[in-house]
Amino acid sequence: MRSDIRVATNQAPLLAGHNIVTGDRSLVEAVTRHASEEVVEDLAAIGAEAGTAEAREHGMLANENHPRLVSYDRYGNRVDEVEFHPSWHWLMGRAVGHGLAAAPWEQQDDGAAHAHVRRAAGFMAWSHTEPGHGCPISMTYAAVPALRADDALAKEWTPLLASTTYDPGLRVASGKLGALAGMGMTEKQGGSDVRANVTQARPTAVDGEYTLHGHKWFTSAPMNDVFLVLAQAAGGVTCFVVPRVLPDGSRNRLDVVRLKDKLGNRSNASSELELDGTLAHRLGDEGRGVRTIIEMVAATRLDCVLGSTSLMRRAVNEATWHTAHRSAFGSVLADKPLMQNVLADLAVEAEAATALAIRLAAAVDGLADPHEAALRRIALPLAKFWVCKRTPGHVAEALECLGGNGYVEESGMPLLYREAPLNSVWEGSGNVNALDVLRALGREPEVLDAWITEVGRARGGDVRLDRAIEETLALIGSLMGDPTSLEVNARRLAGRMAACLQGSLLVRFGPPEVADVFCASRLGTSYDGVYGALDGGDLRAIVDRATPVV
Repeated sequence: MRSDIRVATNQAPLLAGHNIVTGDRSLVEAVTRHASEEVVEDLAAIGAEAGTAEAREHGMLANENHPRLVSYDRYGNRVDEVEFHPSWHWLMGRAVGHGLAAAPWEQQDDGAAHAHVRRAAGFMAWSHTEPGHGCPISMTYAAVPALRADDALAKEWTPLLASTTYDPGLRVASGKLGALAGMGMTEKQGGSDVRANVTQARPTAVDGEYTLHGHKWFTSAPMNDVFLVLAQAAGGVTCFVVPRVLPDGSRNRLDVVRLKDKLGNRSNASSELELDGTLAHRLGDEGRGVRTIIEMVAATRLDCVLGSTSLMRRAVNEATWHTAHRSAFGSVLADKPLMQNVLADLAVEAEAATALAIRLAAAVDGLADPHEAALRRIALPLAKFWVCKRTPGHVAEALECLGGNGYVEESGMPLLYREAPLNSVWEGSGNVNALDVLRALGREPEVLDAWITEVGRARGGDVRLDRAIEETLALIGSLMGDPTSLEVNARRLAGRMAACLQGSLLVRFGPPEVADVFCASRLGTSYDGVYGALDGGDLRAIVDRATPVV
């Protein structure tokens, strides 16, 4: 019987029409336990829109049509503007409108419970559409806690950053309905070593006002309205607030030298800036710039964990959906024992990341509690190191589940693959975060107590977890007592501490089949890190739990 070569058969249909929030059982359960069922219901609208074919198409278009730098207008005037595709603005408008920028800080101040858990889950869900536009959303969210170092600057900017109205364009901030924030920390000679920065801050005759002179190596979203920037003042590295447009309507002296040609994150404009007489307002005391901006860094690091978790979950969705609708060698791919092993392994990784990410957001909601504050301090660099480091291999394996189809741009998988290494580099590389774990353990005894308390809540739930906790505590003791081997083992320690945290959450709250597989593999002695090498477990139940339902 002849087939019609013009009609495709045995192809998975487009994954669209599902709810990214309510269809993700691990996310629903995490939000419910750390917030409430009402929060899940409130997020259903974000999840529904994120799962539409329209949102998927806008994500692809924003990624394909890169931002364009316009240095001069037609008359020769220096303008330093960046033009974005309409799909970028579509995505940004909905992200801001759903309250994913700085809205949680005002909501929390107004007494709203679980504002940061709600925002974290919404950010993860909406990032399924296209991850690049999450960068300005993240920086806007993160700017508020740093701005609180100065009451006047916080009162000036927070209402605009917390607005749910997307109002793009370079205009006087006081005339806008909403604003976005950016950050300029690194310089070409120093990178993560911001104390090596050479950009100068020169005081003017106005108290707290300076002009900046130097070069910034990575500043994302140069069309944002305000930036937090580090520069060298007389007292040392200092944090400054730099408006894009001055109160008189003129453009601040902020020259966009070029846009970075990046591996991924293609929809987002990451730029190099030259500052030459750029007007700035000091935020915090001179010489305290790193301490002032660290709250912004902490919040963006949380979003790196959320973003990587979202990439994992999107990759699992695509892999399980494809294999549930594609047949080979006589049966559906998802029914093949070895494919089930791979899919279940990917699903467990994504669920462990989800549990830890939402737990971190709950700690932000509870920062007034000393345990929550100490837990965030240690768990944030742990999660940033571990979850972000696990993502590239995870996405690559999920792409392979689609075979050649997954290597084609139209599938969306190459977009995820190019994005996968980003969050491990952004806001401190793997080494920087592993060393931050050592710094916290060495200087703040309460953080180890918080980690012990948190993982200890699962004691007795699984013998493999109990053993891993004891071995990790022994490792901490041996390394802290041997400074010569401490730094070289920082990654090993961070990975073990993070895995124990994930295991404790899954043992306490996860489905037994997921917790069992996680503890047997990630906390076992024979785990070699290759996906699809699980030894036993209810793999079918794990895959069914992770497969989208349309």
